[in-house]
Amino acid sequence: MVRLTVLAVGALVLAGCGGSDGGVEAGGPPTSTAPGATKLSLTLDFAPNAVHAGLYVAQERGLFTDADLAVRIRIPGSGADGAKLLAAGRTDLAIMDIHDVALARQEGADLVAVGAVVQRPLAAVLASPSVARPRDLEGRTVGVTGLPSDDAALDQIVRGDGGDPKAVKRVTIGFEAVPSVVSGKVSAAIGFWNAEGVALTARRPGTKVFRLDAYGAPRYPELLVVATSKTLREQGDAVGRFTAAMAQGYTAVASTPKGDDDEAVRALRVGSGDRSIDPTTTEQQLTAVKPAFRDARGRSGTLDRATMRTWSAWEAKVGITKTPPDVAKMVWSRAPGS
Repeated sequence: MVRLTVLAVGALVLAGCGGSDGGVEAGGPPTSTAPGATKLSLTLDFAPNAVHAGLYVAQERGLFTDADLAVRIRIPGSGADGAKLLAAGRTDLAIMDIHDVALARQEGADLVAVGAVVQRPLAAVLASPSVARPRDLEGRTVGVTGLPSDDAALDQIVRGDGGDPKAVKRVTIGFEAVPSVVSGKVSAAIGFWNAEGVALTARRPGTKVFRLDAYGAPRYPELLVVATSKTLREQGDAVGRFTAAMAQGYTAVASTPKGDDDEAVRALRVGSGDRSIDPTTTEQQLTAVKPAFRDARGRSGTLDRATMRTWSAWEAKVGITKTPPDVAKMVWSRAPGS
């Protein structure tokens, strides 16, 4: 579920300049130029924003360098597809939405999750202040992007509140959740609570944000760091060092008290090279998303196998995939977590 939100438009224009892996460098040189450092490239899921802060803090603090890695973080180009870039060997690692990984694997793609960026679903129904609860959407119009996971999320949230999903009118709005709700075109829209939800709440106080896992969906990691089996065979040790360093970066961000996010904001703007990133918006997004950087045991970067199996059963039950994804094959055996 690649959401190229209005918050990312400026950086995506930059990304259109291209790059060897279908994107552009997110900032300057690799994190280490030491002789013998292992080179790894990571392609983001969309333009740099608060959800990527842990990566850039790890970069700024030299955690990748300490792990003897030369990491290049890349911004995806317009229309770039993490699965295709990985398959073509044009990136070593990619951040992908868990549903995109599952659907790509269903079609035979060789994708293996090696870590997680966030530990809970980001999907939500974003509703105008007049909508008191999800079941009140019966008879009203809700905007969806057209992705199958959107319909599954909307159905779950309405059903989880005792409503009838079939009674909800749907219209495809692409990735225009914020303007569509603000203009009154729709009563609500599916979006990410950490991005569109923050933007919509800022523009329209009183906005209702109904998160997916508050209405019966399991708590699963929405964004995964993914590699191919080939990369793991050839560079598994380096990938393991990367996930450990990344986890340290996200732990640092998650541990920062509210309102004290200067380091994360600075690292994001400087590391990505995008000075148009708005500090106020980023701080608002960080306030929302930081708790999701840690799992139930307070760890960052982990993939809990029991959690993934629960998600797998739900993924098929709601019709996103035809059958439950094979967690044993989808999650790297050396991925951090239990």
